[in-house]
Amino acid sequence: MNNTTHTHTLIIIGGGPSGINVAIAAARAGIDYLVLEKGVLANSIYHFPTNMTFFSTSLKLEIADTPFISHQDKPTRREALEYYRRLQQTHELNIRLYEPVVGMERVGEDYRITTSKGIHHARFVVVATGFYDTPNLLHIPGEELPKVRHYYDDAHPYVGQDVLVIGAANSACDVALETYQKGAKVTMAIREGEIYPRVKYWIRPNIENRIAEGSIRAHFHTRVIAIQPDSVTLENPDGTFTIPNDFVLAMTGYQPNYPLLRSLGLPISDDDQARPIHDEHHLETPLPNVFVAGVLCAGRQTSTLFIENTRNHGEVIVRQICKRVADAEK
Repeated sequence: MNNTTHTHTLIIIGGGPSGINVAIAAARAGIDYLVLEKGVLANSIYHFPTNMTFFSTSLKLEIADTPFISHQDKPTRREALEYYRRLQQTHELNIRLYEPVVGMERVGEDYRITTSKGIHHARFVVVATGFYDTPNLLHIPGEELPKVRHYYDDAHPYVGQDVLVIGAANSACDVALETYQKGAKVTMAIREGEIYPRVKYWIRPNIENRIAEGSIRAHFHTRVIAIQPDSVTLENPDGTFTIPNDFVLAMTGYQPNYPLLRSLGLPISDDDQARPIHDEHHLETPLPNVFVAGVLCAGRQTSTLFIENTRNHGEVIVRQICKRVADAEK
């Protein structure tokens, strides 16, 4: 590790939409900031499925009063990546990519943030790390097999294969439909007795019709209890049974990177939501001058916050920072 120390007024951890949003607000306010991103720019979106289309319109995804141009009403992953590249280039954002944060500690009134490449000091910190990097695991035998995927990229590898899709929310339904349409033999394992009620209105009829006609086989009230190299074992109220299988696509959702949050010292609520504790209005955590931004604020309730309803977080946080900087200078 390079032990060079850098000092900024503000460190932003996470270079996705929320981190970029905070960075632009900081730049406009004249605040000296640095964004630390463990992977590529907009890392989570980069790892979305290749042919993914957003559920939100491009207008609702716009940040920093910068138009988001897309060919259709709902933009694609590729268009989103282009948009965030354009934001980074237009605003000349100060972002260090491929530099994961590994810890943070209080030093006087500042914070020392340690990364894989060095040490940074800042009076203010914003954590905007999202949740897509940590899948909800099944914790069953065979989950470690290479045929098990918690992320979906493209349908082509599954042509002619026996594919089990686990889940019944938007991602699972999307994956089941796309792999079926490209020639996979698709089965779904669904814990409940129906497709998730909040599946998008343009997806739900399609998946329900494919199930009704038998094109996609669905096992309701069913959970996967073991995965073998060429089969999977399922369990429903009638007992256990085994079906042939080549690939398991576990679309079981994602959660924040809690080990990272704990290494930063952020307190987490002890209820089912497991949210980083923060003030709802100012987004400040119990750690003085440390804020959270974006979908991370929802904890495990990942379906409640999106880019579109957290777009004001940058301005909210930077307003607080500017006030405190001004008070300190009096």
